[in-house]
Amino acid sequence: MASSKSNKTTVPEAKAAMDRFKTEVASELGVNLKDGYNGDITAKEAGSIGGEMVRRMIKKQEEMMK
Repeated sequence: MASSKSNKTTVPEAKAAMDRFKTEVASELGVNLKDGYNGDITAKEAGSIGGEMVRRMIKKQEEMMK
């Protein structure tokens, strides 16, 4: 059985919020993201952005659980 993956956002407002969050984190890490395609950044830069986003989301969730 094949599974399908999709990058479609269930809540349209969430995509804009995640894009803002990603841009904020990238800026703080010194990675210059452009609107649209960013295939010219390195895998290390992309991983740093994603990793930091996850760390912050986990931290926020942990704070909410206290």
